[in-house]
Amino acid sequence: MRSSIPLGRIGGVRVGLNISVLVIVAILVFGLGFGRFPAVFPGYPRAAYVLAGVVAAVLFMASLLAHELAHAIMARHEGVEVSRITLWLLGGVAELRGEPRSPGADLKIAVVGPATSLLAGVVFGVIAFVVSGAALAGGMFAYLAGVNVLLAIFNLVPAAPLDGGRVLRAILWARWHDRARAAIAAARAGRWFGYVLIAVGFLQVVTGRSFDGLWLALIGLFLVNAASAEEQQTRLGTVLHGIRVAEAMSGHPVVASPDETVSGLIERVVMRHRLSTYPLVAPDGTFAGLVTLNRIRRVEPERRGTTRLADIACPPEEVPRARPEEPLTDLLPRMEGCADGRAVVLDPDGRLVGLLTPTDISRTIQMADLRATLSGPRGADLAPPYHGHHRDAA
Repeated sequence: MRSSIPLGRIGGVRVGLNISVLVIVAILVFGLGFGRFPAVFPGYPRAAYVLAGVVAAVLFMASLLAHELAHAIMARHEGVEVSRITLWLLGGVAELRGEPRSPGADLKIAVVGPATSLLAGVVFGVIAFVVSGAALAGGMFAYLAGVNVLLAIFNLVPAAPLDGGRVLRAILWARWHDRARAAIAAARAGRWFGYVLIAVGFLQVVTGRSFDGLWLALIGLFLVNAASAEEQQTRLGTVLHGIRVAEAMSGHPVVASPDETVSGLIERVVMRHRLSTYPLVAPDGTFAGLVTLNRIRRVEPERRGTTRLADIACPPEEVPRARPEEPLTDLLPRMEGCADGRAVVLDPDGRLVGLLTPTDISRTIQMADLRATLSGPRGADLAPPYHGHHRDAA
């Protein structure tokens, strides 16, 4: 989930909004300001209802952010790096680089989110009681209290990728001593729960409650897709268990200078070698960016003679980096963004020693499958799946 609107950093974690979050904000403002509040608390001017709707929407998004921050803080406490937090249409995502190394840590990271939502519900409930003399204000805070409690309860459903699915995974992991098996079971529970929500939503649509039904079906579809992806990623993490970046990377990549022109690279390398990725190296030998074939093709032919590679490259700070000895499963979650699924491998001095592309990963998976066929099944407590997201539906 990518952030479209960055909000800066909170506690060292990047926070952003996906553009889809504007949809849920608009739904909340319209539904509360023009529907619920005027019906339940008549007698106020229209502007008061709209203002209450806006405040409720903002506070609801703030409570979602608090939920995700709680995941992030606990994850960092347990030694798991947090990439970023993104709020979007169906809630929030705290993206973890890696996974907890024990069932206990997994359980704590999962539970703290719903606990924070429950606490927010209690706080809003107390405020609603204090300001109950002002009916509209009290009703707004009572709504926020109720929706946060519901959010906590819904996210504790034992179905991945909801927090309850993480709880289920931690319990099964502790019982079976096999993390991959536990994660697959939680993902399958999530997929079936998603199918149930889709069925209930469809039933509501055909019985006349169209909006509620469509919303349930949308959440169900998200859960089915996310749970299926988690199961696939868990299996991939199992296949790649124990493989280091150095075993998968392409060594001695063909490099270019940041000051070389696009046409110069095309004549020197592109038309002579079947490559799609070209790391840039500065005169002092340090990594200076990454150019891909797609970026080269987007440059208009008449501009290729004057456009420097540095002008079209993915900036070095945005390219995923790895060490040769790093487990491949730790790198894979970071291979996104402007590098188009590529990563560079650097030595301790920041000098380029290798390149990892989707082709390299595909070849590594195929070779790992062959090794697994020859050597038989592996033991329990395998390496965690490479994709660590906490997703919470609104």
